Amino acid sequence: MAASNLSGQIADFAQAVTTSDTASNQYTYLYVGGAGNVSVIPEGSDTAVVYSSVPAGQYIFLRVSKVNATDTTATNIVGHR
Repeated sequence: MAASNLSGQIADFAQAVTTSDTASNQYTYLYVGGAGNVSVIPEGSDTAVVYSSVPAGQYIFLRVSKVNATDTTATNIVGHR
């Protein structure tokens, strides 16, 4: 198996995520500090995707245009770009 190239995953910006069903908050990936569900709108889509039962300390490597308040129960989410 070939080694993966993680250089595209290095962030130069991070901030605490304020979830919202209306405001755009674009991130390259998310860190989930407190376990729960995370509802996002992937970049280029209008359809929500819910990551269920995300354990604390996990990353979600997906470009998102929004982290929804509805259906998000995880806490201490940090967005990176």
